[in-house]
Amino acid sequence: MLAFIIIYAVLLILAGALIGRKAKSASDFFVAGRKLNSGLLFTTLIAANLGAGSTVGVTALAYRYGLSAWWWIGSAGIGSMILAFIIGPKIWRIARENNYYTLSDYLDKRYSKLFSGLLSLMMSVGTLALFAGQLLGIAWILEVTAGIPKTYGVITGAVVTTLYFAAGGLLSSAVVNIIEVAVILAGFIVALPFVWSYSGGLEGIRTHINNASYFDFYGMGSTLITGYIVMLVPSFFISPGLIGKVFAAQDERAIKIGTALNGLVQLIFAIIPVLIGMAAFAAFPELSRPDLALPTAMKEMMPFSAASLALAAIFAAEVSTADTVLYMLAGSLTNDLYKRFINPEISDKNLLTGSRVVSVICGLAGVVLALRLESIISALTIFYSLMSVSLAAPLVFGLFTKRASNSGAILSAVMGIALTLFITFYESESGSVNLFIWTLDTVNHVVDFGFARLNASTCGIIFSFVIMLLSIIFLPKRER
Repeated sequence: MLAFIIIYAVLLILAGALIGRKAKSASDFFVAGRKLNSGLLFTTLIAANLGAGSTVGVTALAYRYGLSAWWWIGSAGIGSMILAFIIGPKIWRIARENNYYTLSDYLDKRYSKLFSGLLSLMMSVGTLALFAGQLLGIAWILEVTAGIPKTYGVITGAVVTTLYFAAGGLLSSAVVNIIEVAVILAGFIVALPFVWSYSGGLEGIRTHINNASYFDFYGMGSTLITGYIVMLVPSFFISPGLIGKVFAAQDERAIKIGTALNGLVQLIFAIIPVLIGMAAFAAFPELSRPDLALPTAMKEMMPFSAASLALAAIFAAEVSTADTVLYMLAGSLTNDLYKRFINPEISDKNLLTGSRVVSVICGLAGVVLALRLESIISALTIFYSLMSVSLAAPLVFGLFTKRASNSGAILSAVMGIALTLFITFYESESGSVNLFIWTLDTVNHVVDFGFARLNASTCGIIFSFVIMLLSIIFLPKRER
């Protein structure tokens, strides 16, 4: 199995390098020359969205909570539909008219250089957590299949992803994603019947699990489900990485078809890792950590040939999302921060070179962070929380009302993030704040308001929208 994954990884690097030779400009690197048709847009979006969270992470959630883990990917699918028909076409037209490469380019003009820079800086921190989550997914695969320690697995994932992405940016990843999507979907479609049969189907699982809520679509509880919906639905229509890919579309029709198909596949795919996680819990209830559920199920519950394809599918899922994350980081640090604030006159050639260098540096930083995080879902929750809280309200109000002001955007982002971090890390018993505990329970910290129990990200997002709404009333944008 390890040999199969190694061969596949080498093919990805070679394909990325070959295509990367065509990336001659920053436009090719960041928006693929604005040439993506609906098919290419679909593959690059679905490859980005079916990553560590949607595979290893959701299987781990299902291992722990059962059927209700569907809400993680389901919420992402709903957000993708909003991107397809509401946010995507509108912001694409603006980007096309003004030759924007990144979401931050738009925010710079809509609000201010200060706001876009502040957001890019915050997003860089959160995006590193997302990248680390993908590296953890790769590490768990290699640990189960070949006994490779976590540290070496994380490094391997970073090397593969960084090499093929740095070669050609979005142009490379968009084409390589075609291979990855084919492997991901084929692997999981093949895996489910074997795993389900091994566990004896629904009745077989019920004989091993005596917990009615495990089979309930709302079993994990309204607090967690609400938190995932509030956090993930906006994340998938405001993500700088996903909007950057939309900027690369050749026309609005490509956006609507490609993005909507991506959302539909997410909604259907969502049940597969959930069922695999439930079957894995019935067969292996004593795993040392839930993140091992998916690779263990595919190794132990399937014949060798099918297991090899399935494990390659997981590897493809993590790598395909990791390249999107590097794309976001490269855009934030080079185009959005370095070019905008330090060297506005940088040449197109030097921007391209700098983006490749930054991709490599971010790969190294991702390795360091991955070794500190406990689980994939905790890593992804950090990213999605920071992104939704800081960006959702300014982007939505900025697109649909002229009254949204720069002051309101900054207040909304800063105060929303401050509240989220406080609730996440505040320890009520000791009255202290601990910023060095990054566990699933920490990022899902709940506040009981009496009439409702809300987690930190839900509180932060609601608060940011309230602040933005109040700013429209009391601090509206002044017409010049």
